[in-house]
Amino acid sequence: MKRESTAPHGHVHDQDHDHAHSTLGEMDLRVRALETLLTQKGYLDPAAVDRIIETYEVHVGPHNGAKVVARAWADPAFRDWLLQDATAAIASMDYTGRQGEHMVAVPNSPDTHNMVVCTLCSCYPWPVLGLPPVWYKSAAYRSRAVIEPRAVLADFGVTLPPGQNIRVWDSTAEVRYLVLPERPAGTEGWSQEQLAQLVTRDAMIGTGLALNPQDITKEAP
Repeated sequence: MKRESTAPHGHVHDQDHDHAHSTLGEMDLRVRALETLLTQKGYLDPAAVDRIIETYEVHVGPHNGAKVVARAWADPAFRDWLLQDATAAIASMDYTGRQGEHMVAVPNSPDTHNMVVCTLCSCYPWPVLGLPPVWYKSAAYRSRAVIEPRAVLADFGVTLPPGQNIRVWDSTAEVRYLVLPERPAGTEGWSQEQLAQLVTRDAMIGTGLALNPQDITKEAP
């Protein structure tokens, strides 16, 4: 397939192509070895590290972003605000902090599917998505997401219609992106809490889609 266009770090890449992703086990091993060394030398308190991880996994995590997306699905005025000024809209829900100072929301549509990567490092919107997954930081994902995004999506089990364009957004230290997935059909009348159950972390990165209503047990309103 032909690559349509590329852009430098921090810009958008419009593509209509293919990728493959892999986890970077070696990085995990290096981090664990460094953590062990720093702990042995008394520079690192494992309990403090556990508290930080718990903060981003429990109190700050993808469930925050899911609530943002669900509100945008249910409230057209909030959706417009989110697309015009994501930083302010997200902050209005008290999701702020390091790595989320400057946010941009990019909406999926029948014509365009958005995907986020950080080609130079691993910039990631912590306040709405929590800690980045290992694969997001891997060299394989960071390089191939731009070159062959359709194949990357295939590795994640996502198959898009042949005519749907893929737009790849390259995060920077200044700007982080949040994908606004399409609202699944058959969710009319659902509450924001119910809608949030359909929003996955991968859907907000663009390596996945929102769940279908039949994929979850819908609780009574």
